[in-house]
Amino acid sequence: MIHIIDYGMGNLRSVAKGFERVGVETKICTTPAEIENVDRLVLPGVGAFRDAMQHLRELGFVETLLKHIEADRPMLGICLGLQLLFDRSYEDGNYEGLGVLPGEVVRFKKTKDLKIPHMGWNQLNGIQENNPLLKNIPAEAWFYFVHSYHVVPENKEVIAACTEHGENVVAMIHRGNLHAAQFHPEKSQEHGLQILKNFSEL
Repeated sequence: MIHIIDYGMGNLRSVAKGFERVGVETKICTTPAEIENVDRLVLPGVGAFRDAMQHLRELGFVETLLKHIEADRPMLGICLGLQLLFDRSYEDGNYEGLGVLPGEVVRFKKTKDLKIPHMGWNQLNGIQENNPLLKNIPAEAWFYFVHSYHVVPENKEVIAACTEHGENVVAMIHRGNLHAAQFHPEKSQEHGLQILKNFSEL
């Protein structure tokens, strides 16, 4: 069973359908009580960092979410769900995140030829060896990205993979049973679905 946090800013149905396509049951959770002591948790997210943190706090999810991570139970952050794990974001201001991982969320550096947001299919590089989420994923696999901001971890050891868009930026992080992807595995066809399956088997 995969529990998916509904805090009003996630692409919940597509994430749930992705897991269902690989034979994994899901439950969408609208209250903190529903995610207490669960085995596997997903934090999806689309939209603005500031609004997402505000919703998580107002709905009371922060404390229970942090307890899940501190207990090193499997968790998967997707897109904005990756960015929220860091100390702060500079998206339209300066806003505090969950502070699970030291680092910042910054905008892509503007250049004449760079398209922002980074939208579409891209490949990974610098892939972490023996990463359980990348099991049975070929090195040349493509994944679907949509983002204008990217994470800059202080500890480079948490970087599980990067991608190139004007500069080399973080595409995945991994620390213990904490995993997160900047791309959308649920929109990345067979390789994305393999990642969801791998997570369900942690």
